[in-house]
Amino acid sequence: MSDRNAYEQKLRAKLDELQAEMDKLKARAQGAQADAQIERDKEQEIDRLEAKREEMRQKLDELRHSSDGAWDDIKAGAERAWASLSDSLEKARNRFK
Repeated sequence: MSDRNAYEQKLRAKLDELQAEMDKLKARAQGAQADAQIERDKEQEIDRLEAKREEMRQKLDELRHSSDGAWDDIKAGAERAWASLSDSLEKARNRFK
């Protein structure tokens, strides 16, 4: 084998090694992007839970200040808000495990 052929083979081998390293870096970057997306999803889920908690707090205030005649309607709305909050919390717990 000539020096030229040997040199070409050596350079090809180095390029192959470089490509393998680049592939590893791409895989790490994709993993990091996926992790970041998971964190963003968790933050959004927490924001939704906080909004539902606030809605429940408002229903409680309405219930506390309602007249006897409006109490049944407000109670039904509060029960729906509580069910929604409980369901969302359970889904978040399962997702964050």
